[in-house]
Amino acid sequence: MRIQVIYCHPLPDSFNHALFQAIVETLEESGHDVVATDLYQEGFQPAMTETERRTYMGNGYDDSAVAPYVETLTTVDGVIFCFPHWWYSMPAMLKGYVDRVWGPGTAFVYDATDNHLEPNLRNIKLLGVVTTFGSPWWIVRLFAGDPGRKVFTRGLKQMCAKGVSTFWLAHYDMDHSTPRSRETYLDKVKARLSRIR
Repeated sequence: MRIQVIYCHPLPDSFNHALFQAIVETLEESGHDVVATDLYQEGFQPAMTETERRTYMGNGYDDSAVAPYVETLTTVDGVIFCFPHWWYSMPAMLKGYVDRVWGPGTAFVYDATDNHLEPNLRNIKLLGVVTTFGSPWWIVRLFAGDPGRKVFTRGLKQMCAKGVSTFWLAHYDMDHSTPRSRETYLDKVKARLSRIR
């Protein structure tokens, strides 16, 4: 498979960066063609431009400023996101990536008959998330309602191929993580990725 790994964290010495490296290495060792996308290192600009917003509500969306990202997204078989959750959500840069790249004509098209969205990323047969949370799982799920997961399972997933294979791997309570908990999570991530065919 050709798989894009989209990473978003500003610190190269972070645990998230270690996860990113492990994802890329594990996939490559399994024989996959990996497109490693480090949004911070690449200087991705998350703010939607005036032109993009003015053309967004139709199939003539001007995505020329993010054309290389659109080309990658439309030619891969799978996408794996690697990022931390801050305030129960993805970092602003990653949100900007989704806003600007997963736009009309790419992730979906507008159906003129009733203006509903028709999914358009049928090439994506794998959608995965490897993430971290500062809070314990029960706060994320029971108190906050797990909003980050809903973006992927109720939003992005719907734009992909029917029957898209998905996974969600999270290390909760990072504020109290230990070397052992991080190592256990890394092993879990590698084991899950090694099963991708």
